[in-house]
Amino acid sequence: MFLDRVTVFVRAGDGGDGAATFRREAHVPRGGPDGGDGGRGGSVYLRVDPGQTTLADFRFKHHFKAGAGGRGTGAKRHGKAGTELELTVPPGTGVFDERSGDLVADLVATGQRVMVARGGRGGLGNVHFATATHRTPMHAQKGEPGEDRQLRLELRLIADVGLVGLPNAGKSTLLAALTAADPKIAAYPFTTLSPNLGVLDLETVDPEDHRRPTIADVPGLIEGASSGAGLGHAFLRHVERTRVLVHVVDIAARDAEADYGIIREELRLHDPALLEKPMLVVANKTDLPDAGAHLPAFLDARGQETLPVVAISAQSGDGLGALTEALASLLPSFAEMAAPPEASGVVVHRFDEMREGFSVEREDDAFRVRGRRIERLAAQTDFENEESAERFQRDLAKLGIDRELRRAGVEAGDTVRIGAVELAWEQEPWA
Repeated sequence: MFLDRVTVFVRAGDGGDGAATFRREAHVPRGGPDGGDGGRGGSVYLRVDPGQTTLADFRFKHHFKAGAGGRGTGAKRHGKAGTELELTVPPGTGVFDERSGDLVADLVATGQRVMVARGGRGGLGNVHFATATHRTPMHAQKGEPGEDRQLRLELRLIADVGLVGLPNAGKSTLLAALTAADPKIAAYPFTTLSPNLGVLDLETVDPEDHRRPTIADVPGLIEGASSGAGLGHAFLRHVERTRVLVHVVDIAARDAEADYGIIREELRLHDPALLEKPMLVVANKTDLPDAGAHLPAFLDARGQETLPVVAISAQSGDGLGALTEALASLLPSFAEMAAPPEASGVVVHRFDEMREGFSVEREDDAFRVRGRRIERLAAQTDFENEESAERFQRDLAKLGIDRELRRAGVEAGDTVRIGAVELAWEQEPWA
């Protein structure tokens, strides 16, 4: 099964808790705090593996989690870092945040690696919180939770040549005739339900030409494909990265000109840039009776568009030599073809305006405080520890959140939510 779109859930490892311990040795009175830091949680990465061609590895498993960091211990010993998790994907995989729809990364280059969920930082041990006036702190930070994300992976095949056309135009027969591919072929529409790949060896027509372009047979498009009709979106994705488009038309069809126009329009509606790619029009099925009557007008119309056109019969092999030569002239040099059609993928870095700032808003019958820094502090605070809770209260006042909550109308007994933490507001300490 050709799997080219999946949704996965990834979770990075939580950071380990810091330790609140004290040095206890013979003849060492008042040894002082010696709690070590927690280990960092493992992160989740995606890496491009050129040996993969589909997303089949994610067919049955959709949830992935990296290792958690270890707890800190006494004698200032740090916890062990969590095990990182690396998932491999084929070249041409687009990574989207399912919740926001934002592009996270477009992975094209072999070996390209991107972090998709960051491991939580380990909590600091109590050794960090000793001061000249507070020699025995009981406060130590909890580990920061690891990021969790719902991602949509979409594969867009990286091929040199893409075959497009209406169902039953003869694309699969053409692929089989040009390459060693063995796609399913039958005399009815929608025989091909997933893209097929083949490799054309240009040395067979020119011993000096060592190029071996890959050809993708994209399943037949229908009118409305650009709007999602049939499997339009899924199929059209696979022609976006090709260097050359080969538009296959059944010249023996009742109205070959109209069929040609349908595909051109669907390509334009999906992405106008597709029509800017080098394109070769193939008038196929010249061996059928009605082809001779339709071919002259079709060739004349393409001449007016200045588009190269080749008349062939994929079934009998007539014209395949001319087609191969035409393809060879449209493809880039051997050196250029050594690199993928898109030289390198992109990783999107977005500015987080809430990294240091915060906001306060009503949320049902509670107040919601948002902000990366305060949410991290809340997650790393042990509210069962009186000293830790008091320290968090001071952080609220220092950051101005206490004042902003009062301005928003918070009263004693109200619920305040910060990240995954839910607290009851009191006039002085937190409950």
